[in-house]
Amino acid sequence: MMQDDIERFLHYLEVERRYSPATISSYQRSLLQQSKLLENLGCSSWSQVTSANVRSVLLKLKTSGLSARSMANKLSALRSFYNYLLQQQKVSLNPVAGVSAPKQNKPLPKNLDVDSLNQLLSMQGDDLVASRDLAMMELFYASGMRLAELVSLNVQDIDFKQRQVIVTGKGNKQRWVPFGSKAEQALKHWLKQRRLLVMDEEEPALFVSVRQQRISHRTVQKRLQYWAQQMQLSSTLHPHKLRHSFATHLLESSGDLRVVQELLGHANLATTQVYTHLDFTHLATSYDAAHPRAKRKP
Repeated sequence: MMQDDIERFLHYLEVERRYSPATISSYQRSLLQQSKLLENLGCSSWSQVTSANVRSVLLKLKTSGLSARSMANKLSALRSFYNYLLQQQKVSLNPVAGVSAPKQNKPLPKNLDVDSLNQLLSMQGDDLVASRDLAMMELFYASGMRLAELVSLNVQDIDFKQRQVIVTGKGNKQRWVPFGSKAEQALKHWLKQRRLLVMDEEEPALFVSVRQQRISHRTVQKRLQYWAQQMQLSSTLHPHKLRHSFATHLLESSGDLRVVQELLGHANLATTQVYTHLDFTHLATSYDAAHPRAKRKP
């Protein structure tokens, strides 16, 4: 019965909330693990769970070596699940409501400096894969988008006239993000190569694999690691590092945290910062003036 409720909740996240498969999978793993621990405590239904039971689960997770951050994520998943159960009138109380997550030390995200990024993006290669990879990396750094957002892009999402891309973020929310001249050049070159690769004219994906299908998250990660090694970068490279580099460099240049928040599609770039909406004209102007690779040729 407890697992049936989880399945209904996951279906709700997929259909009603439009969460990504990766997010839904994370909820599933977390809730199934916690349901087993609760069953071991004698709970046979979600309505029987108490705040003391939830704290016991957290203690069990802590003794198993789970980090404070991971425990906070699991507690958040359980809290969201109980809010859903309350909405469905399956329970009368949320036992997670009074339970606090363990405090966690937040390490500063790492980013690449401008010189390292210029080194990375000076990569050479005329083949299809290299052309695609450069376009992906330029767009990552130009836009600050997440991995899932880049993978889900379609060709029609690119507006070269306005030099903007429409990004579909978490919760299926869309935002327009500008990109610079370097990304524009790389994208146009890739689209020429893409026509030689993709036989199916109805394939909408902007970035595709050699199998002519939408590129996978894992392939993007592997390609970034490959080019970091090829270009002899001193640190590992992953999509979120490019996202953070975008935010850091733009903030250093512009000093406008609100612009960075809007472009990232992230309400809390800093935990104490209140989200402020800016019109796109201001965003584009600030972007063109501040981003290292957005400068137009004279």
